[in-house]
Amino acid sequence: MTVNSPLCFRGKKILAPMVRVGTLPMRLLALDYGADIVYLIRLLCLHWYLIFICFSMHIEVLETVDFVAPNERVVFRTCERERRHVVFQMGSADAERALAVAKLVESDVAGIDINMGCPKEYSTKASMGAALLSDPDKIESILTTLVKGICKPVTCKIRILPSVEDTVNLVKRIEKTGIAAIAVHGRKKEERPQHPVHCDVIKAISEAVSIPVIANGGSHDFIKEHTDIETFQKATAASSVMIARAAMWNPSIFRKEGFFPLKEVMQDYIKYAVRYDNHYTNTKYCLCQMLREQLETTQGKKLHAAQSTQEICEAFEMADFYEETTAIFEAKKTSSETETQDKDDQMEDPDVIKMAVRFDKREYPPQITPKMYLLEWCRKEKHPQPVYETVQRPLDRLFCSVVTVAEQKYRSTLW
Repeated sequence: MTVNSPLCFRGKKILAPMVRVGTLPMRLLALDYGADIVYLIRLLCLHWYLIFICFSMHIEVLETVDFVAPNERVVFRTCERERRHVVFQMGSADAERALAVAKLVESDVAGIDINMGCPKEYSTKASMGAALLSDPDKIESILTTLVKGICKPVTCKIRILPSVEDTVNLVKRIEKTGIAAIAVHGRKKEERPQHPVHCDVIKAISEAVSIPVIANGGSHDFIKEHTDIETFQKATAASSVMIARAAMWNPSIFRKEGFFPLKEVMQDYIKYAVRYDNHYTNTKYCLCQMLREQLETTQGKKLHAAQSTQEICEAFEMADFYEETTAIFEAKKTSSETETQDKDDQMEDPDVIKMAVRFDKREYPPQITPKMYLLEWCRKEKHPQPVYETVQRPLDRLFCSVVTVAEQKYRSTLW
């Protein structure tokens, strides 16, 4: 299929996918500081069923697009600001399921990535992550299916194999699937951050293929400040550099002009966390990663004790910002609720019989809906086919219908 995206993977500085860190506030902050592309990680091995049946909601108060699971958990939150820069990374061992999820999110992201480097047991036990490196046929199947099935660029992120030759051969095979780029974490699956990154292997890969190679794994050995990004890129002969821990510690690593003071960085992060209603436990975790050795300071202890977003703001002298922002949200919410009520009032009709009838899919057999039962009843009773008038309210995108059956109108009082 034709790729309808301007996303390019050459000469880029990229925020790496990081569990718990790469949520919307961190991605937006990295973009503000100069990152060209931001990856988010969404490992599907733990919540396949949630993601596979989740749906998209436009949240007007936050101005976001939320992918929400049936248990109301937000699986993925994004916004217009990052739409042309965000790459959705997933873990998968099944080509068709990967394609189904990619189709679900592709209109709201700039690209799709397959995780082939995660060494964690919860990933490898499900034949995903680094486990895929020993199954080239499955790798080829997943990537080929995605490249042919969606309109956005497809990438993958791998770790290196025990030998340079085997790694290069695998990457050459991956290149033939038609992916747009490959990110290489320059460590073997059993190696950890304290082990040296193998720049020579990444360089061998860069010289062996024509697609962009994104070098990853340089935070410990190379990247201490912005100018080190170019040093790492030259050492690996890569097209671009992907940064994880150095960006987690201080996302202003992406600034050409140098680091911002950490206090300002953390306050900028908190502003996004409040603005986009980030869960306080995630906000707290990311701030702790930034504070690091300062966790034992007075401010660090206040952060550690915080049990809400409001308390986090108070710890960073941002109580006024929190109050002002929440007041704006409440005003927007009230306005939306008023608009919804107006639409509800417009639907009032004295000839409509109202009943508190709810629809729960779990109460019906698979593929069977109340509409099917009603249609069958009308046929048996020789009534005309039911006629539905449906409206959707913008606040939460719920639906309500008025149905005409046997010359009588009905509607549920429940949306």
